[in-house]
Amino acid sequence: MIDTGDTAWLLASAALVMLMTPGLALFYGGMVRSRSVLNVMMLTFVCLAAVGVVWLLFGYSLAFGNSTGGLIGDFSLAGLHGLGDATVGPEGHKTPLLAFAVFQMMFAVITVALLVGAVAERARFWPWLLFVVVWVTLVYIPLAHWVFAFDGFQAPTGGWIANKLHALDFAGGTAVEVNSGAAAIALALVIGKRHGWPRQAPRPHNLPFVMFGAGLLWFGWFGFNAGSALGASAVAATSFVNTTVAAATAVVGWLVVEQIRDGKPTTLGAASGAVAGLVGITPGCGYVEPLGAAAIGVVAGVVCSLAIGLKYKLGLDDSLDVLAVHGIGGFTGMLLIGLFASRGANSAGADGLFYGGGLDQLWRQAVATFAALGYSLVVTLVIAWVIHRALGLRADRESELDGIDEAEHAESAYDLAVHPSRRGVGVGEGVHR
Repeated sequence: MIDTGDTAWLLASAALVMLMTPGLALFYGGMVRSRSVLNVMMLTFVCLAAVGVVWLLFGYSLAFGNSTGGLIGDFSLAGLHGLGDATVGPEGHKTPLLAFAVFQMMFAVITVALLVGAVAERARFWPWLLFVVVWVTLVYIPLAHWVFAFDGFQAPTGGWIANKLHALDFAGGTAVEVNSGAAAIALALVIGKRHGWPRQAPRPHNLPFVMFGAGLLWFGWFGFNAGSALGASAVAATSFVNTTVAAATAVVGWLVVEQIRDGKPTTLGAASGAVAGLVGITPGCGYVEPLGAAAIGVVAGVVCSLAIGLKYKLGLDDSLDVLAVHGIGGFTGMLLIGLFASRGANSAGADGLFYGGGLDQLWRQAVATFAALGYSLVVTLVIAWVIHRALGLRADRESELDGIDEAEHAESAYDLAVHPSRRGVGVGEGVHR
């Protein structure tokens, strides 16, 4: 028998995670110049289409099919074959396997969409679309298999991080956050700096977009984290509360750093702080108690705010700070599980150092984190370099300076031109004619 409550929550969570992608498009779109906003939003939005096709054809099968050495699944589920009547979960809490498949698809979509922030204002559309398909196949899917494919859930054997290393990662600190941060480094290295950066650092053109996008991300993150409980359960409630608490304390932590460093708290800082807290709590949301989540949020907000300056010291033009917020935030959250994890929050988890568990869980978290970082960095470097050399991933100088929206899409976000027939017409007159 299918548990309709658990199924409804899982499907709603998939929809919430889907909403994160257009939310991210608004968040990123507001942070760039007006002449690049459509391109940035388009690169983000198109991930829904590209990854959807990949996931249908072979992505889900490779991520959750029977494992080969704990590294990758097989093609037994290609085309989502045989999933129509299948269910997963313990007795009394069965959900349709297709609901789980579409939930996991949205994780893949948002992960690759995050990488747009590393190449914003200088990436060409069609080479980017090819990059999305190849990167999801060669980087995201193997990492998802390592972390999310548990023995006996969908197939007899799963990934090595989940089943052999026993690192804790409730909702994607490795496969999503650390992965995207490492990939952002590789992309920024291959595609190069924007013209004039850092001497001419572009200012966000639409901060209301940024705030609205951050709000949609926060809203969608409830599906991302609490939905990873795969049912309407006590663990889902814990994850929901921890997600809120961590985002809230991270905003405070980020703004305090801004006040001390710059003398003013900013709206961009508040939005970025919320995202940093959400990133930081993602791997541990189902394994820590609310006070632990509050501590993780504060640390993530402070650390990510300070990490923003790294790109200037390294000369790495990660345009919208994917490394600082997602990479370092995810890295921080993964390691802090080793300190704050508590079986009181989730009996299926472990006790961290502060709860009497010693250093055992901490080293497991570190191994998983560095494995994800190293794999993503190296493979993304190769993928990006090959595509850039073959097709030109970066727009030319003229297109970048004149406006990549017009060059790539023959559109502009804001039509500010005055039609000759309207010149000299008063505002009220023009409205009422």
